[in-house]
Amino acid sequence: MATFLYRLGKGAFRRRRLVALVWVALLFLAGFGAATAAAPSSGSFSIPGTEAQRAFDLLEKRFPGVSADGATARIVIKAPAGGTVMDQGTRSQVDRIVSGLRTGPGKDQIASVADPYEARAISQDGSTAYATVKYKVSGMELTDEARAALTGAGDEARAAGVQVEIGGDALMEAPKTGSSEIVGIVVAAIVLVITFGSLIAAGLPLLTALIGVGIGVSSITALANVLDLGTTTSILATMIGLAVGIDYALFIVSRYRTELAEGSERDEAAGRAVGTAGSAVVFAGLTVVIALVGLAVVNIPMLTKMGFAAAGTVAIAVLVALTLVPAILGFAGRKVLPAGTKSKLFGGGRQKSAQAADKPNGGTRWARFVLRRPVVVLLAGVIGLGAIAVPASKLEMGLPDDGAKAVGTSQRKAYDMISDGFGPGFNGPLMVVVDGDKALADQTFDRLTKLDGIAKGPDGKPLVVPAQFNQQGDAAIITVIPADRPSSKATEDLVHEIREGSGKDVMVSGTTAINIDFSQKMNDALLPYLALVVGLAFLLLMLVFRSVLVPLKAALGFLLSVVAALGAVVAVYQWGWLGSLFGVDQPGPIMSMMPIFMVGVVFGLAMDYEVFLVTRMREAYVHGERPGQAVVTGFRFSARVVTAAAVIMIAVFAGFIGMDDQMVKMIGFGLAIAVLFDAFVVRMAIVPAVLALLGHKAWWLPKWLDRLLPDVDVEGEGLRKHLEGSAAQADPEEERELVKV
Repeated sequence: MATFLYRLGKGAFRRRRLVALVWVALLFLAGFGAATAAAPSSGSFSIPGTEAQRAFDLLEKRFPGVSADGATARIVIKAPAGGTVMDQGTRSQVDRIVSGLRTGPGKDQIASVADPYEARAISQDGSTAYATVKYKVSGMELTDEARAALTGAGDEARAAGVQVEIGGDALMEAPKTGSSEIVGIVVAAIVLVITFGSLIAAGLPLLTALIGVGIGVSSITALANVLDLGTTTSILATMIGLAVGIDYALFIVSRYRTELAEGSERDEAAGRAVGTAGSAVVFAGLTVVIALVGLAVVNIPMLTKMGFAAAGTVAIAVLVALTLVPAILGFAGRKVLPAGTKSKLFGGGRQKSAQAADKPNGGTRWARFVLRRPVVVLLAGVIGLGAIAVPASKLEMGLPDDGAKAVGTSQRKAYDMISDGFGPGFNGPLMVVVDGDKALADQTFDRLTKLDGIAKGPDGKPLVVPAQFNQQGDAAIITVIPADRPSSKATEDLVHEIREGSGKDVMVSGTTAINIDFSQKMNDALLPYLALVVGLAFLLLMLVFRSVLVPLKAALGFLLSVVAALGAVVAVYQWGWLGSLFGVDQPGPIMSMMPIFMVGVVFGLAMDYEVFLVTRMREAYVHGERPGQAVVTGFRFSARVVTAAAVIMIAVFAGFIGMDDQMVKMIGFGLAIAVLFDAFVVRMAIVPAVLALLGHKAWWLPKWLDRLLPDVDVEGEGLRKHLEGSAAQADPEEERELVKV
């Protein structure tokens, strides 16, 4: 592989104009496709194989006008102090709100508006009422006209002294990018300038990463409606694509500068950089792709599509690093080197580089420190991350409702007004769908009224609304009001109790039941997903390092860092520790998809650092260095760049913490803290400590397995022999004259 990549990099350098033109053309085509495509929708959401999904599918067939998967809004009205909603003035304001929605702008997207007086949605003390608005489409598919009509429905009533608050998923909007991501890019630029000491060298990884992300995200936008990708997919692709795109280009540019410092001609340096560091880029990219594509095992279409789309962006980042980066290096000339060093490097490069090598850098000093105290460093790293991981044992998962919104928002006020006026269970009624005739519906109704955990009405009777049948009379909906809030354990127990005592023709659905099924689906898929991703990556790393213990160490180190990251997420977002620093207005359960998604992404990124750092150690070991010396060599050449790459990734991910969307905010924090733990504790401390303790055993591979595994030559041994053979046959004078630009 190294030889092939060497030729690819050298060819891209020599034909840089053609390569650059191809990538610019791809960027233009993708951008044109995105600009001419229809605006992406929210994407359909389904959870195959769950009872809640089966109930929704049945409702679509038997109750076509119900719009079961459409958005819902609740307009909560509270009369002025001392009055009731039955007062003439307040009632007239409520009537205007209802009639305005039924006949005003956006009415075409409304399926129904329930008048609170007709639906008897009035609190016992008469102070509060609510109108339920059912839409034909999801919240993110509402037109601006319909959304404005909803949010402005109570303006006139508010002016008259009536409190009106609006909640529900109809207010959900697609997350928007903002200035916070720009901050991450600015930090990345500063880190690159410090690392390279050259504005050209610093700008090159940013430029190529932006081109790759531009092509990937534009392609996702162009295909969003065709493939039903949804609105959040492009944000995920941007987050991951930008981080890995910068990192992959960073490693190629860094190795290119090293080859120049050792006296290679520019085209030769580009070829060797891609042939060596490019091999690490390929396998690092493969681990990320495996982790993202592996999300398909969860069997949730939305998550699968997000994973595949992000994996495509990572694949583009790899191709950009292998072809566009060496091409742009050809245009940059010798400006990629720090100011004041060009003449030195090109006036006696090998002698100068040898002198520089005698002076230990920070990576060398740190590696030697770890080699002197491997047990202390290992214990400190493991115990430290273990302590941070403790909160993960209290992980509570769920999907956030309006009760998790900030206290000052209209959604949270509406949620609290419903809880105070009617009871917390009214915020999440259960929809029991009966696939049968009146006899089955009556039997189900009687059983439901005998269950605990159901709210009681003023008359002391359970709040179970009698069955509402479809036109054919072969299906019915029974509404049940839980006694507790939607996200509580008591409500979850009630859902399970209803299901356990019912046959297959009686199903529980609704938002609360969907949240429970989604969380269970995530829990059930976590271990199979871990086994698949870790197993495939273990085999891949075994190919790269020709070792059994190094991949095992990499996998165990990842598990330690990801559990510690989950502990930090629980402490901040569930317990509220330091919540004000990270924009946590209301602590609550961790989103159900967060753990499995973070496991997938962080595993791929963690293997990046493992491949980049340990590949250089493997290269030194294969070329004859002792195990300890190989560790020092790997840190001397890679520690500075790996540190810069990690800081860049942390900055990019942390930039998403400033977004309004709770899921994106939490993912940004989780990925940033996971990279911090994995890069600076696991890879920089635990890895060298373990390798120091293992010695030669770290690179042990059974002979029978060595014969079975293909030789991918990541360390470039085959490339070195190829170059030595070519140098022996080439005319020295001709070699010196080759491609001097």
